[in-house]
Parts: sequence; C-alpha cells; structure tokens
Amino acid sequence: MLELGGGGQDTQSGGAVIDGTDAGFMTDVIEASRSTPVVVQFTAPWCGPCRTLGPQLEAAVAKTNGKVRMVRIDIDQHQQIAGQLQVQSIPAVFGFSGGQPVDAFMGAQPPSEIDRFITQLAQGAAPTDAETQIDDALDLADTTLDDGGAAEAAQIYAQVLGAVPENLRAITGLARCYVAAGDLDRAKETLAHAPDDKSNDPMVVQVRSMIALAEQAGAAGDHAALEAALAANPDDHQARHDLALALVAAGKPGEGIDHLLDLFRRDAEWNDDAARKQLFEIFDALGPTDPLTLKGRRKLSSIVFA
Repeated sequence: MLELGGGGQDTQSGGAVIDGTDAGFMTDVIEASRSTPVVVQFTAPWCGPCRTLGPQLEAAVAKTNGKVRMVRIDIDQHQQIAGQLQVQSIPAVFGFSGGQPVDAFMGAQPPSEIDRFITQLAQGAAPTDAETQIDDALDLADTTLDDGGAAEAAQIYAQVLGAVPENLRAITGLARCYVAAGDLDRAKETLAHAPDDKSNDPMVVQVRSMIALAEQAGAAGDHAALEAALAANPDDHQARHDLALALVAAGKPGEGIDHLLDLFRRDAEWNDDAARKQLFEIFDALGPTDPLTLKGRRKLSSIVFA
C-alpha cells in the first residue's frame, strides 16, 4: 500500500506527484507506468541539488497535463529500489514506461534538459480515450473528404473544433473542405485560426497553396480554348501556363504538371521562372508524399541536371 511521506501528495500538481516507498513501488511505478509514464526522483532531505531539481521536475510534469506522473522516493527511508537500480548518487531520476525504465539521468540538469526528458517521456504515453476518439473522427473526416464528401467531412471537422478549437488537423481539414466547395473566402477565414507558431506547418502550407492555386485557376480561362491556342502555337508560353492551371482546376493535376514541365523544358526562365514556381505551388498543394508530387519532382530534377 502507498505510504505518503512528509510532503504527501502535491496538490499543486493536480495529484500527478506523490511520495513513494519501496513497498509501493510495484503499484505506483511499474504497474502505473503501463498506462501513464512515471518519472521517479530519488532524493533526500539533506541533498541541496535535490531541493532545486524537485520543483523543476514537478513543473515540467504539470505541463504535460496528466500525460506523466511523478514519484519521489527518500533514499534515507527507502533504500531497496535505489539499490536495485544501482543509484550511487543523488539526485537520480528515472523514467518508466510500459513497466520498464526507459531513460535516466544523474545530478543537476539545466531546465532545457529537464523539459526534454519529460517531453520525451510524455510522447510515449498511451493516448486517452478522448484523444483516440478525436483521432478516429479526423481519420473518418479525411477519408470522407478524399472520397468527395466535402460537406459531410466539414461537419466532422467542425465537431472536433467544437471540442478542441486549436486542433490544427481539424482547422486545415475544414479549410480544405471550403476549397473543395469553391468557397475560398471561408477557407481563408478558417485557416486564419491556425496558431501563429504553426504558419509554416506542412498542413498549413498545403492549404495555403491550394487556395492560391484555386484563385489562379479561376482566372486561367477555359481549358478547351487554351488547348486550341496552344495547338495553333506550341510556343505560346502563357497559354501553356494557363492551360496547366485550368487542368489542375478541372481535377487533372497530372496533366497540368506535365504542361508546366514542358514549359520549363522549353524556357526555364520565362516570366521570372514562373513554370518552376508554379510546379512547387502544385507540389505543396498535393502534399509531399503524393505520387504526382514525387514523380513531378523527379522529372523536374532530371530536366535541371540534364
């Protein structure tokens, strides 16, 4: 059974920090870490560095919002576990996950190292039921959108945002729904809700490129007329460029990429390197792992280095 030391349970950490014992180690650390990672600090009242390190660890644990718990063990009173783990000096800190020690450090550490240690431990935490439900909902929304159900997917993304307003995957997913529906203004408004520090996240970059492409494609003109113009004059670079955008807008990105590659091959410097810039815009909109992106990048590289 758990014995609480003089400090008992740390109420400032929301119950995430407790004083442990040799007798309670199996329950409080080994078994507990199978569901939630546990950081164990071996300490003693006479240890000055321990008194500094303890609050720093507790603060880092508190920032995980329950994804990591902490157990303090006074080695003057409880020496058995410390001996088994071959603790030769304190402070000594061990991270447990899945019933096993997975990381450790000895002695005082800078705050950055403490944060790294706790963050890395937290990343091994099993997702909560709520997190799993959100991930499942987002997976369903992504699949629905990919299958052409933009309206249905938008409802799912909106429900997730109702529960987690800053979920980037839901924000960008909803924005993609608006792009698919041709409502670019609402797509921009939705994307503006992404956190400022995520402006360069690949998901945000992708939607931003999708919006830019849709705007350009809207002004490109009818692709049948552009094809006729190009047939009359294969060196009409503007017609080839606009035809590529029109094809992308018509759901034929592969054909659009081929025309831009042909344009780049004919005149790489035309209109301030417009063909290559437009290709990168399309690659960003498709995503880095899309087969068309991978194939297009290979072809572009072969032209550049030919």
